[in-house]
Amino acid sequence: MNFNLLIENLTNPALLFFVLGIIAVYLKSDLEIPQNSSKFISIYLLFAIGFKGGQELSHEAFTTEIAWSMVFGIFISLFIPLYTFFILKKKLNLYDSGAIAAAYGSVSAVTFVTAVSFLEAQQLNLHGHMVAIMALMESPAIIIGLVLISVFNKKESKNIKTTSILKHSLTNGSVLLILGSLAIGFIASDKQAEGIAPFTNDLFKGFLAIFLLEMGITSGRKLKSFFSFGLFPTLFAIIIPLFNGLLFAILSTLVTEDISNRFMFAILAASASYIAVPAAMKITVPKANPGLFLPMALAVTFPINITIGMPLYFLIINAF
Repeated sequence: MNFNLLIENLTNPALLFFVLGIIAVYLKSDLEIPQNSSKFISIYLLFAIGFKGGQELSHEAFTTEIAWSMVFGIFISLFIPLYTFFILKKKLNLYDSGAIAAAYGSVSAVTFVTAVSFLEAQQLNLHGHMVAIMALMESPAIIIGLVLISVFNKKESKNIKTTSILKHSLTNGSVLLILGSLAIGFIASDKQAEGIAPFTNDLFKGFLAIFLLEMGITSGRKLKSFFSFGLFPTLFAIIIPLFNGLLFAILSTLVTEDISNRFMFAILAASASYIAVPAAMKITVPKANPGLFLPMALAVTFPINITIGMPLYFLIINAF
């Protein structure tokens, strides 16, 4: 096996800033990214990837491949929470099982953004419709997770209203921003888009590095309490994403032969939400423990994907 991709990813400045954030916590440093700055960077990253995706989409003709790719993406977000829920329920309570299943069926916009940077390093371009697919995949998994909790806990099923779930998942800030930016990028002409290209393109990797530094600090703070839950959550957060990524890297040949599209499907299947799902669960299932599902997605799965996962999925896609 060629380990060049793995070594290249491990020495990527963005990843090293993530590691620096974790180290800073363990050294008890006062290093911190101001909350307002962190929020701005999150908004910027979603805006930039959405806008660039819209621009790419404007140059694409809607084909049966794109239509089937959208169906395939929704299938991924429905299938993963269904099978993971029953694995989780053997070891964890109903509420945590549903929340974790929803998190792993949904997607991580930050992992998606990091994957775009990985593609660029391989001199491959992201196709615009994959941004739309990412946005489509965020909500179904949340709904499935909440439905599973309702089905297996009929006493409280009345407390979970379908209308409120749908409204929250569709008006979630990250979903709305990515879809809105996608639409604006699609409408804007090439000349108009060129005017803000220095902001959407040139600054992207720098902002990503700073954001991952903040993610490292957040992860480091949550690791200590997370380890008190035992070995099972850690193993799940490592094995399941890698399995999902490899499985759908191979199955994606059913809908597309494009390497970059297949890679993004693998990333979407392997990633776990630590923004949209916690927000939804806080409102609808307050009994789910954020001290469990949040560190699993952020402190374990996220670094596994950007260190081992991305080079591995890329190698498998090229091999099959």
